[in-house]
Amino acid sequence: METVKRIGILTSGGDAPGMNAAIRAAVLTAHGAGVECVGIRRGYNGLIAGDTTPLTPERVEGIITQGGTMLYTARSPEFMTKRGQKRAAENVRFMGVDALVIIGGDGTFRGARILADMGVAVACIPGTIDNDIGSTSYTIGFDTACNTAVEAMDKLNDTMKSHERCSVLEVMGHKTGYIAVNVAISTSATATLIPEFPIDLRRDVIEPIREARLRGDTHFTVIVAEGAYSASEVAKCIREETGIETRVTTLGHIQRGGIPLVRDRVTATRMGSMAARLLIEGERNKVVVMGGECGDCCESVELDAALAMKKTLDSDMRRMLRLPDDGGRTATV
Repeated sequence: METVKRIGILTSGGDAPGMNAAIRAAVLTAHGAGVECVGIRRGYNGLIAGDTTPLTPERVEGIITQGGTMLYTARSPEFMTKRGQKRAAENVRFMGVDALVIIGGDGTFRGARILADMGVAVACIPGTIDNDIGSTSYTIGFDTACNTAVEAMDKLNDTMKSHERCSVLEVMGHKTGYIAVNVAISTSATATLIPEFPIDLRRDVIEPIREARLRGDTHFTVIVAEGAYSASEVAKCIREETGIETRVTTLGHIQRGGIPLVRDRVTATRMGSMAARLLIEGERNKVVVMGGECGDCCESVELDAALAMKKTLDSDMRRMLRLPDDGGRTATV
């Protein structure tokens, strides 16, 4: 591979707290090696349109404390077409960019794979609040998103206690329940529903509430991942089956925002620095991951291998929440 003189950086898919920290680290590492950086704004749309902004140490000063992404992000239907992909790859060369640092989730990585197949050198960083990238133990934004949800649940609990109610909290997680599981454990939730496992509302919600009542509990909390079940239907079932006054709270995109917490700032900095370093040292088509025996070592894996990896929920967490070990999704009431 030719010497890297200019690195392009883009963020794609959903934003995640800590993306700015990764951008900053990549820029500072590249600058230290005498390599120029340019930001590609609005993800793959920006790559197609040639929408760029210079990235210097001065430009990224202070962004480590900011949520979201300074480079903006967007979905790109045009990039899903052969014509859009060809134009994106051509623009990389036209802009004099030798390699790309690409930050995002699984869909973003698949876009990077397309560019790699067209001869573009890439290094990917997992940035998604869902923590659902199979190749890494941790993704940028997950800790901050979980803490946002936990803080909300703690506040809801005060009201639920005062009124002896049940709170059904819907958190993000269309296909995976990592946020829901961590929030449930952190807030001692009565019941948890996630997309990975079959759901029976009487078994998984009503029975835990009944058991909690027998222990003397007077308020109850149910955490629902958005892709697992309708939170309003869960609340309706609770009211009909138990007579308990029940309220639904949907956090929505509030989980994506906010000042990134320490873990996301540090992890993003480590990942951003390694991504730039890999490209400068001649490595290409890699994903920066957290791995190793403790799950906290910054490593890299081949992009193709990373895309093929699957992630499963920790067995200890399943036991703590009394989740089944079988897969599939069959919802019954």
